[in-house]
Amino acid sequence: MSQLLVSGILLGGLYAMISIGLNLIFGVLRIVNFAHGEFIMVSMYLAYWTYFYYKIDPYISAFVIAPLTFLLFMTVFRPFVVKLADSSHLGQVFITFGIGIVLQNLALMLFSADYRSVDTAYSRMRIALGEVQFSLARLVVFLLSLVFTAALYYYLKKSYMGKTIRATMQNRTVAMLMGIDTRKVYVFTFALGAAITAFAGGLLLPIFYVYPTIGFNFALIAFIVVILGGLGSIPGTLAGGFVIGLTEALSGYFISASMKQLVYFCIFILILVLRPAGLFGQRGTEELGVK
Repeated sequence: MSQLLVSGILLGGLYAMISIGLNLIFGVLRIVNFAHGEFIMVSMYLAYWTYFYYKIDPYISAFVIAPLTFLLFMTVFRPFVVKLADSSHLGQVFITFGIGIVLQNLALMLFSADYRSVDTAYSRMRIALGEVQFSLARLVVFLLSLVFTAALYYYLKKSYMGKTIRATMQNRTVAMLMGIDTRKVYVFTFALGAAITAFAGGLLLPIFYVYPTIGFNFALIAFIVVILGGLGSIPGTLAGGFVIGLTEALSGYFISASMKQLVYFCIFILILVLRPAGLFGQRGTEELGVK
């Protein structure tokens, strides 16, 4: 039983890591980014080819890919983000969904449908604590998810930019009247969310194979984690990840591995019936804004 709990917690940390960036973009800015999974896929390919050609460890290249992604969205893709933020929700759905399809098919055309992975010194390394064993790579992702959650929560609560982000998502009109450049806030937040997503993609490479359609699975789980934890709630992302991770581990063992998605979807629906705003969401945030 202890093995299942540890596996579920580590898996939950992994799910939280891939969902933090989405919570910034979807939960705070209310931009429905259906290309989130493809952002992860592209960053995994970047980490793979960096390792393939230059033998740079994915955990090192992730620290390069993330800042480059941030700079790209702050400069080259800035007009796109502004246009996306000003679009209707339906327009955002079509735009981001279309971008996801384009990125997916470009990856298929350039890299084929082959499954690719890296073989590092720690890829198959396992740590044993008594009867409990777990992967070193998953432990690293789990610890980093805790660090990123705490750092982002503190940044949004204490920093000036964090306060402007929260003010903008609570009421964009009032924020503009107070002198806040809301377009700058939207671009910065989108770029930060994309950078965190790119960083997560690099961390996932030693654990998962990368192929053009892998993003769909990650995006589905990330949306569930964000909504389950509460829109805009960074600690809620971590809690939502743990709920899904533990549900997968326990249901996969006691029921069936093929039924684990059904089980966590049932739990997801049940929690939203009881708490429409999610576990850590504020009442009304599912309709008006986030805390």
